[in-house]
Amino acid sequence: MPEKDLYAALGVSRTATQDEIRKAYRKLARKHHPDVNPNDSKAAERFKEISFANDVLADEKKRKLYDEFGLKGLEAGFDADQARAYKHWQEGARRSPSSEEFTADIDLEDLLGGLGGFGERFGFGRRRPRGPQKGQDAHGEAPVDFLDAVRGGKVTLQFEGKGALNVTIPPGADDGTKIRLAGQGMPSPNGGPPGDLFVTLRVRPHPYFSRKGPDVYVDLPVTVPELLRGGSIQVPTPDGAASVKIPPKSANGRKLRLRGKGATKRGSKDRGDLYVTLSAVLPKDADEGALEKIAAEMEPLYGSTDVREHLGPAR
Repeated sequence: MPEKDLYAALGVSRTATQDEIRKAYRKLARKHHPDVNPNDSKAAERFKEISFANDVLADEKKRKLYDEFGLKGLEAGFDADQARAYKHWQEGARRSPSSEEFTADIDLEDLLGGLGGFGERFGFGRRRPRGPQKGQDAHGEAPVDFLDAVRGGKVTLQFEGKGALNVTIPPGADDGTKIRLAGQGMPSPNGGPPGDLFVTLRVRPHPYFSRKGPDVYVDLPVTVPELLRGGSIQVPTPDGAASVKIPPKSANGRKLRLRGKGATKRGSKDRGDLYVTLSAVLPKDADEGALEKIAAEMEPLYGSTDVREHLGPAR
């Protein structure tokens, strides 16, 4: 079966700029994110597809490998230099009339699938020491959801050439966190144990949460009456909904802090905080007359107060 086209998954051309890729992903992520489509398996699968496409195409190094070698170029342990060397050799061998029998036993797919080094496969390079040896360690990257990284725990990740693997994410993992999967690397060449797989986690962006270290941030839409009157409202947190009290006469953009509702601090059991920024939303259906009436009624309340006095004169 032909492999999926990652550009088509995001609906962009192969010449798309990084800005075009970023905008396309954000638009699709908002539409298909599991938090927006609970219990919708099709939306969840679509979100995984566009997230994987973004993880590859938003990374210049991965994108170049994908453009040159396809999905094979993203597999753990893939060696681009060996692949190019083999392609070069194969092209030369096919031009030689005496090479037909030799090239028939060799498949580029073997090399791209990580089935041994170029030099060793053809009998030159370093000699292997005798006795069972551990397979080579492999290195790769894997995308994880924002909340899985914040909360930690067991998740299932997909790896090219490996399929689905159960992985334990450490609580508070961040973009770039490295984990080791014992025995998931390259097989031994002579009956020894397999190598290990070292995975660098790449955290997907969340539709409304962001993060700096262990602290998590969220913009919370509120109505103007809620800002003026105050009161308790529900706020999303990485652990589920929580109640927060808005002080009366709160300004638009005011920040509230929920202690211990952020990500786990690496190396400890302590957690960061959740910072909530209040963002006023005007009524959608109010006509200009209604808004003007509200503004006229509020204007006298300011009296002679200059709300920009602290800025000083323009310079």
